Amino acid sequence: MEQDARNSYRTQQSVAQEFYHSCLGKIIILLVFLGILFVIAVMTVPSDGKMQTEMMDNIRECIQENDSIKGDGIDDAVANFSRIFTEADSTFNDKEAMEAFHKYNKLEIYRHSFYSTARLRNNLSAEGIRVGIGIFNLVIPTVKYSDIILFVSTIKNYNKERLIDPMPQDEYVGENPNIKEYHYLGDPDN
Repeated sequence: MEQDARNSYRTQQSVAQEFYHSCLGKIIILLVFLGILFVIAVMTVPSDGKMQTEMMDNIRECIQENDSIKGDGIDDAVANFSRIFTEADSTFNDKEAMEAFHKYNKLEIYRHSFYSTARLRNNLSAEGIRVGIGIFNLVIPTVKYSDIILFVSTIKNYNKERLIDPMPQDEYVGENPNIKEYHYLGDPDN
């Protein structure tokens, strides 16, 4: 009688239900899902040509849109997100800016196992700044206008600046000590 009562409270589960409700089963299901996602990501990495074309379009948009004051990083993030789905204005004549971009900057594409990255090299960063990520056949720009060099000039003219400012004439700072050369003649005791 007691055993019948215990069995009546238990529900009979199939092997698949027991596997799904176990901790090991959930981990295996998650790993299979991540494996399938990884295979899809490997198959859909954007080609170097697509990355180059999309990133040049995104850089062109960044140069075109830089006529207003940027508030903070959120403005750049929103602008980069919108650049995923838009193209640069072809009527905007920015030939000089793009020539300057190509003169002072170099865009390099690196292909990784399941994604690719675009790096911008210039005098500001010799190791390069990541300006784009390509994954699932989608190019996501992360470029900011401050990453791009469009002209080169001297920052400050240090040649005309005095290294030590002279002391004011009305302030007494003491006399210079009498300094003589010292020549070591050896140890006189030995």
